Amino acid sequence: MKTICLYFEIHQPIHLKRYRFFDIGTDHYYYDDYENERVINELFEKSYKPALQTMLDMIAENGKAFKVAFSISGVSLELIEQYAPEMLDLLGRLAATGCVEFLAEPYSHGLSSLGNVDNFIAETKRQAKKIKQLFGQSPKVFRNSSLIYDDEIGAMVADMGFKGVMVEGAKHILGWKSPHYIYSCAQDARLSLILRDYKLSDDIGLRFNDASWSEYPLMADKWLSWVAALPEGENVVGIMMELAALGYYQPLGSHILDFFRALPKLSGQMGIQFATPSEVLAKNKPVSPLEVIYPVSWNDEERDTSSMLGNGMQREAFNKLYDENTVGRILASRDRRIQQDWDRLQATDNFRFMTTKNNGMGTNRGIYDSEYDAFTNYMNILGDFLKRVKDMYPDTVENDELNSLYTQIANMGEELSVKDNEISRLRARLKKLGSEEEEAPAPKEEAPKAEKKPTHKKAPAKKAEPKTKPAAKKTPAKKVEPKKKAEPKAKPAAKKAPAKKK
Repeated sequence: MKTICLYFEIHQPIHLKRYRFFDIGTDHYYYDDYENERVINELFEKSYKPALQTMLDMIAENGKAFKVAFSISGVSLELIEQYAPEMLDLLGRLAATGCVEFLAEPYSHGLSSLGNVDNFIAETKRQAKKIKQLFGQSPKVFRNSSLIYDDEIGAMVADMGFKGVMVEGAKHILGWKSPHYIYSCAQDARLSLILRDYKLSDDIGLRFNDASWSEYPLMADKWLSWVAALPEGENVVGIMMELAALGYYQPLGSHILDFFRALPKLSGQMGIQFATPSEVLAKNKPVSPLEVIYPVSWNDEERDTSSMLGNGMQREAFNKLYDENTVGRILASRDRRIQQDWDRLQATDNFRFMTTKNNGMGTNRGIYDSEYDAFTNYMNILGDFLKRVKDMYPDTVENDELNSLYTQIANMGEELSVKDNEISRLRARLKKLGSEEEEAPAPKEEAPKAEKKPTHKKAPAKKAEPKTKPAAKKTPAKKVEPKKKAEPKAKPAAKKAPAKKK
């Protein structure tokens, strides 16, 4: 049976203040609160609220026949809590239906998976923890910022314990393969890959209201017929788009929500079902590994990271942001303002505003007039932030490095001491073995000599009876035989000798 795995991204970019409206070095609040509040309230009223309410109605009308998943960054959840708390209530009600799954992703919706492993792991765990606190679910499937993925990222995700990851089904990574199967990570078979069908997804998210499109207007039964017509065995169809597509990018007047409302009933009639990512992975095993050497994403026609890291300005900002010493200080910090600024400055939007690419659909630069304006503003704010980090935590990393070095030296000293002791014991044993070999024949040679010596001593004693100096000859014989006890006997013999001469 064909299965639709439907999931939505909810990410709200943070709008920064223009550097010329505040003094770098004295004003450390970088955000345009008015613009952030205006944008998220507009999105909530035009898109999020009607879309989420429609999904609640679809579940109420169709029961378990409709399933959906959401990926929400931690930064977006903070903005929702601050400016649109009603949205949290709608998401909570959806979570309670049992038909909704929440995915894990980096807290910042940033590029840490390409910049720093420790930071990537730390912020993914923080986002998963926040999902658990708000909606009572512990995410089992991961979805990276902008669907960025390669084999090394997959291995890191598997090590964190996730069962699956959402990946863009780009042609240059699939080749002749189909995106409608489950694959496994090339570096870690524990991780399964669910691929996004970008054509069927973009038919809804990008082209639905395009009157110049050959398939306009798109009806639910027509779209489902494309799914049903997929070759036999190609049973998993990953459909992913921004939630803002429902009502904002594709306006409510286009009847986009009516299109979605019709899907569950028509899909059942056509032998098509909806399932959450975890349900898809439970029912479908990987058919083979999928090798992804270079990072892939869902951005632009190239489906790579060029829209975020394609020019020198973007790479300079990226390298400055993810400097190893900076990340070390921040991870060691417990300052909430530093952590909040760090999360928001990592967001992928800050880099996309700097792109020099023209994707043919217009480039969203937020509040900026050009890519150079975006770069200048970001680097001024980033420079101020990095100075604050260095000033507030000047010794954090250095002390940690010194302590680590001392520990390494101490461990090396202990290892050397153990080796020295082993060498000493081996030398002592070798010496003992050598002395035993030398001493072993000695008693055998001395034993017969000891038996012969008394006979020689007695023989000259009898012949020397008439002579006057027998004592002088006896003294050396006595010294050789008893060694230590011979000395006191030699002395009285020496005293008797002169007495006889007189």
